[in-house]
Amino acid sequence: MSREAWVLTAFILYSGLIIAMAMFFVRSKNLSDYFLGGRSLNSWVGALSAQASDMSGWLLMGLPGAVYAAGTGRAWIAVGLALGTAANWLLIAKRLRRYTITAKNSITLPEYLENRFHDSSHFLKVSAAAFFAIFFTVYTAAGFVAGGTLLSSIFNINYHTGMMIGAAFILAYTLIGGFLAVSWTDTVQGMMMLLAVLLIPMFVVMAMGGWGSVSAAVPPDFFNIMTDGAGGTIAPVSIISDLAWGLGYFGMPHILVRFMAIKSEKHVGRSAVIAIVWVVLALGSAVMVGLVGHAFIPGLDNPETVFIQMVENVFLAPGAIIAVPLLGGLFLCGIFAAIKSTADSQLLVTSSAITGDIYKQINKTASDAHLVWVSRLAVLGVAAVAFLIALDPGSNIMGLVANAWAGFGSAFGPLVILSLYWPRVNRAGALMGVISGGMTVIVWDYIPLVQGATIGSYTGLYSLVPGFFISLAAVVAGSLMTEQPSKAMLDEFKKAAIPLGDGE
Repeated sequence: MSREAWVLTAFILYSGLIIAMAMFFVRSKNLSDYFLGGRSLNSWVGALSAQASDMSGWLLMGLPGAVYAAGTGRAWIAVGLALGTAANWLLIAKRLRRYTITAKNSITLPEYLENRFHDSSHFLKVSAAAFFAIFFTVYTAAGFVAGGTLLSSIFNINYHTGMMIGAAFILAYTLIGGFLAVSWTDTVQGMMMLLAVLLIPMFVVMAMGGWGSVSAAVPPDFFNIMTDGAGGTIAPVSIISDLAWGLGYFGMPHILVRFMAIKSEKHVGRSAVIAIVWVVLALGSAVMVGLVGHAFIPGLDNPETVFIQMVENVFLAPGAIIAVPLLGGLFLCGIFAAIKSTADSQLLVTSSAITGDIYKQINKTASDAHLVWVSRLAVLGVAAVAFLIALDPGSNIMGLVANAWAGFGSAFGPLVILSLYWPRVNRAGALMGVISGGMTVIVWDYIPLVQGATIGSYTGLYSLVPGFFISLAAVVAGSLMTEQPSKAMLDEFKKAAIPLGDGE
């Protein structure tokens, strides 16, 4: 068999498994099933699906590419993400799961915010859902770009054709099974991602004759986390910006919804351990892919393809180091798994916001069966817009992910934290925080206000830094300047602070 035939066989086997799993987990009888899986996730599925939906193609393409180009000075992002993951699981997971049950069994983040703050006007929920639609569309576009880049590189096809194939596959199993199917398939994909990013640099190091050969072929500055890879000292603003990625976790709806869906608080604790170990191994290995890849294949035009090129050279190229093309194809499926495991979650959470938090306000008498079908149409609509954004083959995966990550972290991160730990926060403060955080990122990243450049480009400061702290200040100030929360809200807060028993 030819190299292309082996790779295609691997993709067919992998795709068949994912579609079969999606069909097996078709249990979407109502909105709670479709969007939250009936709160039935076990520890492993909760942890691995959360982390797989978190990392996306960025783990195997964006981060290794950044390290390939500039060395470990870009590893500050990985440090920030590891710290943010740990803080999110340890500080947010149990309390959020508990409070969403207390707050009228909320099944989406916007619905939780409305119920938490007793917002009968529905304005808070609709505002949150609007930001979901904006930022998740950009985030999904990053996944489509990664899919198009991957498939065009592997099969020597047109970028747009590759993007269409990848998008169609993601849509197929997302529409079939809903949240439960997405969570279980993401669990499988999370394990594939981890194995791929762990093993490939090991194989390459062995093929090169050991770590000494790798270090000799990489510029010395690449191993210094305080340098920019070009001999200069990394700017403090860059370190602050990269570490700030960790703040984004507190506002990531596709991750937070996993906390809400785990079976019990006991399972949440176990999930936290699994997730933290997974993310430390995965991020550390992704940095290694960038470093080892720089030594193994110098001079790549597109650094974000370094993992793909390493797999090609180890398993697939003529005279490959380990001539097992089917295994190489399965490693490439690991990238595809990373891309799909995030894009499917983003599409599902966006559709939940559009359907449950916006459409349901317009058609209040709609049945759950009707809303499930509307949500499927919403998935198609969001995917279509994301596809248009991703049409440019020069789109940067890292840039698209960064903008969406900042948007969610700023709009929702401070509010999620304060809603769980500060009883004084109220509806006015919540609304001010969501709007100020989201708009700060939009202005910072997209509007040229300084000498024809955006504030982000001019200052070099990641928009999540000002967005998060402006939103935090707005929530606190807005809450203190307006009326106290009602007694009912305060009673709910006290109830949600009490751990649930095993028989919850």
